[in-house]
Amino acid sequence: MTNMKILILFAMMFCHIVDDYYLQGILASMKQRDWWKKQESYNENYKYDYIIALIMHAFSWSFMILLPFILVGINQYAIVISIVINTIIHAFIDDLKANKKKINLVTDQILHILQILLTWFIIASTVI
Repeated sequence: MTNMKILILFAMMFCHIVDDYYLQGILASMKQRDWWKKQESYNENYKYDYIIALIMHAFSWSFMILLPFILVGINQYAIVISIVINTIIHAFIDDLKANKKKINLVTDQILHILQILLTWFIIASTVI
């Protein structure tokens, strides 16, 4: 079982890389408030649209990092709670980088990796 836990951790890290770098697509731009302001048709109706893009990316990322646990059949309630918590945390961290400009990419990635490690530790030590 310990080998599977380590394998799950590596799979979570891989899923992080895939989602945070390859799968974001247009959401990488749309989660930035400044991107919306630069659009020719921008008006005040779009003032908070970046928040939806932040949440959509954060949800996608959260689902992806938990996919290894989902595939091994971990308790569905633990997964749902983890997705919700990780979505909120990921969106907050990305907002600090993309909009508030309080952190850089290095800090952003360190925080995401710590988020993965904490999620892995809690689920692997309590559910598996």
